[in-house]
Amino acid sequence: MQMTSKFTTAVHILTCIDVFGDETRVTSEFLSGSTGVNAVIIRNVLAQLKSAGIVRTRQGSGGAHLAVPLNEITLYDVYKAVECVDDEGLFHFHKNPNAMCPVGRNIHTVMDGRLLAVQAAMENELKSVTLAEIVADTKKIISEE
Repeated sequence: MQMTSKFTTAVHILTCIDVFGDETRVTSEFLSGSTGVNAVIIRNVLAQLKSAGIVRTRQGSGGAHLAVPLNEITLYDVYKAVECVDDEGLFHFHKNPNAMCPVGRNIHTVMDGRLLAVQAAMENELKSVTLAEIVADTKKIISEE
């Protein structure tokens, strides 16, 4: 089980847009420098955030801008926008448990509901945190440096 790094990259991008957006153009190259992630990947993540209505981008050197106020964007919104979990869910089961084995035959029955509950709990927690909180905490740490 592991979410892709697109989620944390997207949160980093959104934080940069707010922190630096008034003083500089926040381009994929700029974001690449901050995140340490290739600019092509940054553009892909920005495209997903744009499709979700979270950011606006302009071709060329226009940069990225928030399309929604930070307090209206939750971590769950970002998580869904960048599709870091596929339709199968957060947890992927090994494909061929041995039906002749009593454990293999029953492991799905025992685990499936529990894993869905764990994923739902995580998603509910993501829904409770806004980007405004993330940016405020980031700005506070920056001001203390």
